[in-house]
Amino acid sequence: MSGSLVLANVRLPSDPSRPTDVCISDGRIAARPATDAEVVDGEGGLLLPGFVDSHIHLDKAGILCRCQLHDGTLAEAIRATAAAKRGFDEIDIYRRGAAVLERAISHGTTHMRVHVELDPGIGLRGYQAIKRLKRDYAWGIDLQLCVFPQEGLLNNPGTEELLRAALEDGADLLGGCPYTDSDPEGQIERLFAMAREYDVDLDFHLDFDLDPADMTLPAVIRATRANGWGGRVAVGHVTKLAMLGGERLDAIAEALAAAGVALTALPATDLYLMGREYDRAVPRGVAPVHRLHAAGVRCALATNNIANPFTPFGDAQLLRMANLYANVGQLASDTDMEACLSWITASAARLMRLDDYGCAIGDRADLVVVDAESPADAVRSIAPVRLAFKNGRLSMRRPAAQLRYPPGFGCGGH
Repeated sequence: MSGSLVLANVRLPSDPSRPTDVCISDGRIAARPATDAEVVDGEGGLLLPGFVDSHIHLDKAGILCRCQLHDGTLAEAIRATAAAKRGFDEIDIYRRGAAVLERAISHGTTHMRVHVELDPGIGLRGYQAIKRLKRDYAWGIDLQLCVFPQEGLLNNPGTEELLRAALEDGADLLGGCPYTDSDPEGQIERLFAMAREYDVDLDFHLDFDLDPADMTLPAVIRATRANGWGGRVAVGHVTKLAMLGGERLDAIAEALAAAGVALTALPATDLYLMGREYDRAVPRGVAPVHRLHAAGVRCALATNNIANPFTPFGDAQLLRMANLYANVGQLASDTDMEACLSWITASAARLMRLDDYGCAIGDRADLVVVDAESPADAVRSIAPVRLAFKNGRLSMRRPAAQLRYPPGFGCGGH
């Protein structure tokens, strides 16, 4: 935990026109400065709560160079990653994950939910590597570890035992991937039973294609209600929703909100993988977060993958993801931009059930200062993060770019 400091000359989202000072003491935003407080100049930047990445895979990041891609489909990505995974060891996973975490910290991410694959092939190697990363990078970012069966549960003997071992070792929550199981609804039922047994939240990979038939989302909603797990369940991808509209989408949005099931869209991955069967008018294939949000669903945008067969690009910059979704959703107003920002800040924090998150007195001082005029401008411009703080400690500083004008520039009307 840090001591005291004053973050001087920053602008708050509630009143971005007026610079102010923010006091930090013992890792939290304070009402008054301590007499011995260090002063950090925010240089007029916009203060925001740290960014929240609610869905990312560190164990399979950075493996693109090990895979041969041909058709770019989801099935190929699953096959290629499964083959590459056979060569993973704990050191390899740690190093690749650390590279992503350092990028994320440099772009202002202070909280992250990491989905970790467990199966008899990989065993607990990935979990142990990410557990070490959680410990070693706590100075800059908090990790939630979500263990899940990427390659099936009921059809993959030995996987449940590994999930249980990780939960007993302290894994934070349990994930699912019903579309890879021989019995998708059976997997959902089994995971809810385990979640109740271990008293953990659930986060599912779900309905990851563009055929609106045979959705498993209704089964998750039913199970959430039946088990009294409202507010403790999230679903990711759900790209089938991109093919719905009108009353059917409205009904699903209402059911999600009523049941307390949150949703994370993964724009980069979903845009890359979905719609490859079309040769014209290709669907975007991204769940309509703005419509779900308007219906009261807790929503988030997240990274998912970086430099692997599921997403062969990425830099762990969540403001870029918010901007990407604004393009996909054809959003333009300040209110729309502020909603996009909420899906990587406050709304994502609620999805992850983070306590004391925000910019108010008493909140944890997990903060970023961005080079933007307003919250809407931060999304529109993919604003650079200048400073980041974790538990009140300066964890990252990025100097502003300096242009080197030639002699005489500005004369003659410039």
